[in-house]
Amino acid sequence: MALILTFLGKNGIARSKIAIAAAKLLATQGKKVLLAGLCEPTLPILLQTTLCADPQEISPNLQAVQFQVSVLLERHWEEVKKLEAQYLRTPIIREVYGQELVVLTGMDNALALNAIREYDASDKYDVIIYDGTGDTAALRMLGMPESLTWYIRRFRQLLVNSDLGKNISESPFIQPLISSLFNVNLTADNFSLPTNQANDFLEKGTDALANPSRVAGFLVTTSETIDIANSRYLWGASQQVGLTIGGVIVVNGENTEIASEFTPLPMSIVPDVNTEWQALMDALPNFAQQAIAAPKPIEIDVHNRQVRLFLPGFDKKQVKLTQVGPEVTVEAGDMRRNIFLPPALSGKPVTGAKFQNSYLIISF
Repeated sequence: MALILTFLGKNGIARSKIAIAAAKLLATQGKKVLLAGLCEPTLPILLQTTLCADPQEISPNLQAVQFQVSVLLERHWEEVKKLEAQYLRTPIIREVYGQELVVLTGMDNALALNAIREYDASDKYDVIIYDGTGDTAALRMLGMPESLTWYIRRFRQLLVNSDLGKNISESPFIQPLISSLFNVNLTADNFSLPTNQANDFLEKGTDALANPSRVAGFLVTTSETIDIANSRYLWGASQQVGLTIGGVIVVNGENTEIASEFTPLPMSIVPDVNTEWQALMDALPNFAQQAIAAPKPIEIDVHNRQVRLFLPGFDKKQVKLTQVGPEVTVEAGDMRRNIFLPPALSGKPVTGAKFQNSYLIISF
């Protein structure tokens, strides 16, 4: 399994330069590196080479690829049709082409995340560096497995508790009737198999994101006030999707100006270079080491009946806490996190919550 790194911040050119320098640095250390980016001109221009939808070697130990959404979707379209044929007696999408779904909101993020997953599962790489949008859209992409797990869990339970769900499971007549009317196979066995497979896939993604030795992000900023504020917001938003931020990289800045804004993150000052990569490579941190040592987004202390969430960049007025059954929902800014409590805390009501030193501490 690879270490997956991404960089967050407002300055897209600076992020891409740092992503390239990081890829080059790790490749010179003997790591097998994949640099993956969106289908935009920035990476090819900076690398001075043409990139395509399949990985290509650009230097020893270093390959690069650009995610082309239409290509990614077309490659999986036949699999979608097979699933449809398996679970629907009358297929409805056989006349739909993969390219027509590219316009769906979020499709590009979902396909990019799946491509990263597949490259990771191939075991060909030690490190995968994703040069994405570097904003909240990129964070939502990384947090997609946990979000989808919540939807599957919640709506499956709603169906089970509903009169329709009870009738389907209990009546010997309703199930074949619905199957005949709607040409849909509603047998429990057929539904449990894909659901379990989906849960397994999503849980693996959630577990990977929660492990800083598997997935980590780094902030990229300048000494400009607006860049600092934007990076602080992305820092807090990262915690909401469960992404560990290993450190902050400051382009052409001074440590004394910015350090207090990102405490306790380690800070690296790097030069702003064009294509003279060595100076930038020499200034970069030890990504794996910093990620493991960074504050964890969430800690669950069953013994003391507490959940601690690290939410830098927010104050208590921006944080909202609600509880529904075995879940606690935390809203900070425009990001929401649903925390599924372990059995020892599930069903226990929240008895208190306080915001202290950038931590939201919830007691049960």
